[in-house]
Amino acid sequence: MYKILLVEDDPVIATQVQRHLQQWDYEVACVENFKCVLETFTTYRPHLVILDILLPYYNGFYWCTQIRKEHDVPILFLSSACDNMNIVMAVNMGGDDFVEKPFDLNVLTAKIQALLRRSYEFSGGRNSQACRGVILHLDDATVEHEGKRIDLTKNEFKILQMLMEQEGRIVKREQIMERLWESDEFVDDNTLTVNMTRLRRKLEEIGACDRIKTKKGIGYLLS
Repeated sequence: MYKILLVEDDPVIATQVQRHLQQWDYEVACVENFKCVLETFTTYRPHLVILDILLPYYNGFYWCTQIRKEHDVPILFLSSACDNMNIVMAVNMGGDDFVEKPFDLNVLTAKIQALLRRSYEFSGGRNSQACRGVILHLDDATVEHEGKRIDLTKNEFKILQMLMEQEGRIVKREQIMERLWESDEFVDDNTLTVNMTRLRRKLEEIGACDRIKTKKGIGYLLS
């Protein structure tokens, strides 16, 4: 289930959007404290953010910039401030799409579905995935952090990609082994442990320490 964070200060609009998207089986959380949008984002770890421009305390452009410093999650602006300048600003700040208020809920849903497909179901058009400062380059199977870059083996690459796709959630060992089994190599529990150890060491080499957490007897998560 995809998780969506809704940053909208109009309670009527927020409730309408939340209820509609829940009917499409999306999990939707609404920001309640508009001083702590980034903290809510970090805790909730959504797959997509719907962001108004005119907000209390700080506007949507500010929060988009803050989110973009750490994550490439798709961001959809939803605002009545729809003049050309604001639309250009939204794109330049890192927004992926813009929906003008008032809007049709079905159009909004179609936009969300398209963004999620592009971001998570198809990787061919994307050259990298990013998570809290760690960048996985899809075209050459390297990982980068703070300007340092290192090569990954095929298995290390697949493991890290899978953890990034499920950022903040536990990925079971069995799920990872199934992904690795897609290649022509035999992967058992010991093989996975060896690959995970090597991946951790490589992340440490580029300064990304303690990013992969072990949940004993279950699996791993990227935090």
